[in-house]
Amino acid sequence: MGERKRMNPSRRRGSVLVEGPLALLPLLAILFAVVDLSVALFVKNMAQFAVAQGVRYAITSQTLAGMGQDASIKAVVKGYTLGFLDCLSPDHIGGNRIAITYYDPVTLAAVAGVGSNTGGNIVVVSATGLSWAWMMPLLNNSAPLAFSVSSAAIMEATPIAGVPAR
Repeated sequence: MGERKRMNPSRRRGSVLVEGPLALLPLLAILFAVVDLSVALFVKNMAQFAVAQGVRYAITSQTLAGMGQDASIKAVVKGYTLGFLDCLSPDHIGGNRIAITYYDPVTLAAVAGVGSNTGGNIVVVSATGLSWAWMMPLLNNSAPLAFSVSSAAIMEATPIAGVPAR
């Protein structure tokens, strides 16, 4: 039987310094990619939740003190985005990305002006043109995650006389 030669421990002294970074770099890249994807999914879901809350607020015909209904809806949506809406907007003015549209429930035509937010009409709150820049772009030319979110519901009839001002 052949004898196995044992390596001299002095010859293995620097192997940890070489092998450690070789193993650590891919592990860190995977960790940062998972965190980056998780934050991007959180931001998109948060924006979707914010417009859904905006629609829920809109169908009740409520307004904030000193604001019309559309401005109140935009304020509610901005409040539910935890300040991320300005970061997601290319011009960093998140309120410009929120759109509120009312539709006639029979013809599905967009209605505008006084009375467009009356009970029975469909309200759609959307945030368009949002984008999330990746924290760790693995490719040099990786484009940001672009997305839009929207939510819709049927307006309730107001319990008070008349509809609120838009």
